[in-house]
Amino acid sequence: MSRDPTGPPPARLGRRHFLAGTAVAATAGLSGCARTMAGQAREVNIAGSSTVFPITEVVASEFSKKREDITVSISQTGTGGGFSNFFCPGMTDINNASREIADAEVEQCSENGIEPVEFQIATDALTVVVSPEANWVDCLTVEELREIWLEGGARRWSDVRDDWPDQPFEFFGADSTSGTYDYFSEAIIGEEGSHRTQYHATERDRTIVQGVQGNPYAIGYFGFAYYDENPNQIKAVAIDDGNGCVEPSIETAKQGEYTPLSRPLFIYAAKQALERPEVQDFVEFYLEQSATDMVNEVGYVPVTEEVRDENLEKLETTIDEVTDE
Repeated sequence: MSRDPTGPPPARLGRRHFLAGTAVAATAGLSGCARTMAGQAREVNIAGSSTVFPITEVVASEFSKKREDITVSISQTGTGGGFSNFFCPGMTDINNASREIADAEVEQCSENGIEPVEFQIATDALTVVVSPEANWVDCLTVEELREIWLEGGARRWSDVRDDWPDQPFEFFGADSTSGTYDYFSEAIIGEEGSHRTQYHATERDRTIVQGVQGNPYAIGYFGFAYYDENPNQIKAVAIDDGNGCVEPSIETAKQGEYTPLSRPLFIYAAKQALERPEVQDFVEFYLEQSATDMVNEVGYVPVTEEVRDENLEKLETTIDEVTDE
């Protein structure tokens, strides 16, 4: 497996050793995508969300074991960056997304003759993390979390609660091109405010782990899978949405108890790309796996069998449409 040296190191995959030695390519940029797609008929190109990336990587790894004739290339660009820079311009076949596609992105795709087809493939418990050394905080209310991340909001821990340290926050979070940023902003900040701009913004979730783990005054957020792989390096903060403190977990997300930070995760396939058998086969395999323990092992909640079957029916209908045209 070829990897981007600036991306998450192989060790990040921890218990999923079966990822090693596959044909999946995880790259930082897709400047050569258009050329690659034109020159190789048996390649599936994917960009988008870093949150969805671990699921897609595992699925692609297993797919490549069964289909050595097809190469699956994956890049972490953020949901918005994936849509605007690669998927809507027609440079990739699939976009990982930690939020629904925006109207402006649908319009951009349409202008380029691209019709996105949405499939929900998991549920995430977006997780707020601090250093294990931050022993004064185990739970935050939604309003406290808003005060921390609001532009012009709290600057020091003691601004939130008087008995907390009189020390400035160090903030780590998703880049503004990320679906995680969009979802967090909507769920926590709301329409009447804006997400703070002075923070360490990144699409590399491993960077957030590294920034938070050694700093008792740091706080960050990202998809649950990245916490689940590093439970001894960082501490997850429970969230109180008015019904008591609830810790992020696969179970609390599945039961709908972890609010408001449980969210659906998606892949979007370009309808036109589904004319190609290799894209058809990969998406079908992905949707079949989305209801299995493969998603659990990554740290997310699988979809129900009902959602899986609806997705497979939508895929079949779409393939019939593009192959009959």
